[in-house]
Amino acid sequence: QVQLVESGGGLVQAGGSLRLSCAASGGTFTDNVLSWFRQAPGKEREGVSCIRSSSTYTNYADSVKGRFTISRDNAKNTVYLQMNSLRPDDTAVYYCSTMYACGNMATALNWASDNWGKGTLVTVSS
Repeated sequence: QVQLVESGGGLVQAGGSLRLSCAASGGTFTDNVLSWFRQAPGKEREGVSCIRSSSTYTNYADSVKGRFTISRDNAKNTVYLQMNSLRPDDTAVYYCSTMYACGNMATALNWASDNWGKGTLVTVSS
């Protein structure tokens, strides 16, 4: 099973930017679709973005499209999430996960594996 460790979260003012990283080890990174999810207190976990091994195909939740960019560096076994124009409602714990496919993020939980990192907290203040 691939081990996943998220990092890069923190406190940022609305309109600011953060770059999250997820380092993978212990598995075949290049064969995996990778994804980002987030969960705010009192809310269900939701899909944010996913990326295929080739980096050719990506998908984003409507709420982050145009503001967030997912990328990966297979040589470093790392996937990134560049978050720009952050809003207070982006506040959540962000998780990365392996995924069976990279499709519509509105139903991403149906396609995700049960392999998650511990998460990294992003707090956006107004």
